Amino acid sequence: MIQRMNILAIGAHPDDIEYGCAGTLIKYAERDHRIHLMVLTGGEEGGKSEVRQQEQNAAAEIMRARKVFWGDYLDTQLPLNKELIEKIEEVLGEVKPDLILVNYGDDTHQDHRILAQATMSATRYVRNVLFFEVPTTQNFNPQVFVDISDTLERKFRVLEAHATQIMKTNIEDMSILELARANGLFRGIQGRTRFAEAFAPLRLFINI
Repeated sequence: MIQRMNILAIGAHPDDIEYGCAGTLIKYAERDHRIHLMVLTGGEEGGKSEVRQQEQNAAAEIMRARKVFWGDYLDTQLPLNKELIEKIEEVLGEVKPDLILVNYGDDTHQDHRILAQATMSATRYVRNVLFFEVPTTQNFNPQVFVDISDTLERKFRVLEAHATQIMKTNIEDMSILELARANGLFRGIQGRTRFAEAFAPLRLFINI
């Protein structure tokens, strides 16, 4: 009998988690694992915070996440301090995650870099911590791949829930759906499948 896991995905902004690992989270939810999300800011720099939080909640429902924890920090102003680390630790204490997925630290957005650093401190006693990529990630060298060929279309639905962000990419006239498809195909080729999401492990504990 497979033991159900508690999985916590942490993102700096609404839609970070969806781009980085929605296909993986959907697969876990299908297998009755418990999905939780933590989003540290309201994404004010990309639109009205209330709207972006509504979009995030809609995306979470599609992914069958049990709860969205909000950090209530301002977009672009995430601080690397004890308070942030303790806020993440509080959520860890409630969720008791077996697996954590979080923004990768080498990134052009300061919130992503800071979240990765804070999470490394907060999760020092957690066995399984994987970093995911977003469009602003740099120098990402993944070693873990998840085949999302059967959940890619549902990942698109999740990204579409963030309706105000669909055309806000760092490539002119390219939607987030096109970007996610291209990236999924590229990571799939690396992982020897059609479409994949990729992760770089901070720690990955293999229990035999």
